[in-house]
Amino acid sequence: MPACGQPALPSRATWQHGGVTAATHSTLFPQVPDSADAVLEGLDPEQREVATTLRGPVCVLAGAGTGKTRAITHRIAYGVRAGILQPTSVLAVTFTNRAAGEMRGRLRQLGAGGVQARTFHSAALRQLQYFWPKAIGGSLPRLVDRKIQLVADAAAACGIRLDRGELRDATAEIEWSKVTQTVPADYALAADKAGRVAPRDPAEIAQIYAAYEDLKRGRGVIDFEDVLLLTVAVLQDRQDVAEQVRAQYQHFVVDEYQDVSPLQQRLLELWLGDRDDLCVVGDASQTIYSFTGATPDHLLDFRARHPRATVVKLVRDYRSTPQVVHLANGLLSQARGRAADHRLELVSQRPAGPEPVYTEYADEPAEAEGAARRIRELIDAGVPAAEIAVLFRTNSQSETYEQALADAGVPYQLRGAERFFDRPEVRKAHSSLRAAARFGGNDSLLDDVVDLPSQVRAVLSGEGWTSEPPAGSGAVRERWESLAALVGLAQDFAAARPGATLGDLVAELDERAGAQHAPTVQGVTLASLHSAKGLEWDVVFLVGVAEGMMPITYAKTDEQIEEERRLLYVGVTRARERLHLSWALARSPGGRPSRRPSRFLKGLRPGSGPTGGGATAGGSGGVERGSAGGGAAPAAPRRNRRTPARCRVCGRTLTEAGEMKLMRCEDCPSDMDEGVYERLREWRAVQAELSGQPAFCVFTDKTLMAIAESVPEDQHELARIPGVGMRKFHRYGADVLAICAGREGVGLDGDD
Repeated sequence: MPACGQPALPSRATWQHGGVTAATHSTLFPQVPDSADAVLEGLDPEQREVATTLRGPVCVLAGAGTGKTRAITHRIAYGVRAGILQPTSVLAVTFTNRAAGEMRGRLRQLGAGGVQARTFHSAALRQLQYFWPKAIGGSLPRLVDRKIQLVADAAAACGIRLDRGELRDATAEIEWSKVTQTVPADYALAADKAGRVAPRDPAEIAQIYAAYEDLKRGRGVIDFEDVLLLTVAVLQDRQDVAEQVRAQYQHFVVDEYQDVSPLQQRLLELWLGDRDDLCVVGDASQTIYSFTGATPDHLLDFRARHPRATVVKLVRDYRSTPQVVHLANGLLSQARGRAADHRLELVSQRPAGPEPVYTEYADEPAEAEGAARRIRELIDAGVPAAEIAVLFRTNSQSETYEQALADAGVPYQLRGAERFFDRPEVRKAHSSLRAAARFGGNDSLLDDVVDLPSQVRAVLSGEGWTSEPPAGSGAVRERWESLAALVGLAQDFAAARPGATLGDLVAELDERAGAQHAPTVQGVTLASLHSAKGLEWDVVFLVGVAEGMMPITYAKTDEQIEEERRLLYVGVTRARERLHLSWALARSPGGRPSRRPSRFLKGLRPGSGPTGGGATAGGSGGVERGSAGGGAAPAAPRRNRRTPARCRVCGRTLTEAGEMKLMRCEDCPSDMDEGVYERLREWRAVQAELSGQPAFCVFTDKTLMAIAESVPEDQHELARIPGVGMRKFHRYGADVLAICAGREGVGLDGDD
């Protein structure tokens, strides 16, 4: 039943037959709705519930592709257009500049300009800069863009040498400590409790962390985590400042709430005060950033903290075909843990499409060449390059695919590269278009052109744009792609707004640059699974879906394995129509074909046997009203005890110490590299003789087998193997890694 004065729900035909589409496929320049009621048109019943429930706490559990951004932007726009919310009183927060920019762009298109849509850090920094002179005095300390050099200096001050990988990991540990509000003295205990594997002895990391904080204070600088910490401190200590912030913002919307850290949650609570006009949106099944301190607990415990909350579940998937959705649901059906208990069962709203394609290759170069060949065929068949993505687990996999695509003559772009409007060629083109808009009457290039797209093509031809793309890849091709994106934007703008001038287009570019609302660049996207979150394509190639990469080798605990499963789920749900999954049996041509497809695909891909079972709890769509009596809603049970170790092959619970070291049953098939194992045994015999102790005191047979099964490539991977303690790691690590890398004779001549 709609609230008093609000329109009734639209008929089924309005929202289910063409009314709701994926954001990427919506009109590029839609007409601004002419009324508040028009803002609600095209929303399905659950999305409309989100949009019209404007008071009190609201929790939106939104599955992948269910239109969560559409729901919350229409919620804000409806409230503003209906006069219920003042634009300046709304603060919408999310986690990336791209997501915040997209939100601002959508709000502008809905006639709700003036609403603040920012990241947590951006909103906090804005407040800190404003209140610092009043609350602290003087000017805010300088914000350092990258902390890694400071961490290196701190380690050096402690007399600790870190290699590049250890330096990166130590920096990540400091960031995790700060967002979980852990001080240096408590780091070792907190890291152990959280199951984190430190790159060095935890006491050394704590020492580096303390020295890092001292260095910052001595140099008068702050880092990004300090922005949140200091804002929290000011709001806690200065009631007058807190009251001023709360007077400014009365209504809060938090996107991707499953990624909130304890520090961000504390800041949100201080912004709210004793009020509850809060709308949070998230999906526990897309929690993939726990290594940064993110936790879905705040999302899953929302009803316990806010008994009167309205909970809306969005499960209608408008992005993907039933075939893609079926695979996504199948992945989660085998999941375990608290997030799995709250999973959402997606229901595709799209016509049927092709089944996912599974391909096995002999080696990684062959896999890359096979993907590039298929992509070339798709592009030749008319699929735009910008609607294709290649997604991988680690950034180190990118180079092979870059080369394969270049060899196939396929344009590509790397996700995470420089932002579109910050590119030099785009800034220069923007300036040239602005100059032409002002002084075009004196420009001979524009003498014979009258329509807007022709004017833009004429101006940009002076910047290097041509009607045909340059051959090959590299910087020249990337510059052309940027300019071609501006040409395409001009064509769409002119089609949507007949009679628009070059000056109108420049104004549109100015607004888009401010919102970081970039046009589409024509090129296949190469991205890690983490950086692909929040994006979608018609065709997705998920590559390297093999044991050791998915899940990654160093994922050992149940919690880590489940996060890897969720990461694959995120990758699968990026695809709208076509999905290709592949793996290689060996790393390089001629290598031992010892790899096997990911355990996550067991029972899901053809010929892989029955599923291994899993969580049975699933969520259907709908609305749950809060408790009228104010009694606390029953909280989901917390799992504080350590969950049992399970075999990484068959999933059986492991009880024997030897099996837990190998993370598999004794009788399950091993993927051990026999050559590495024998070389390790020979090396161990020499070390035992030199030290005058039994061989098992160097490493046990089970530990050698675990090393030979994982074949670690760096210190980080080796340190995560059960049985490789810190003392043995420092004493034998270099030898073991050299043997795994195939360097003969290492450590056999008596040198430690």
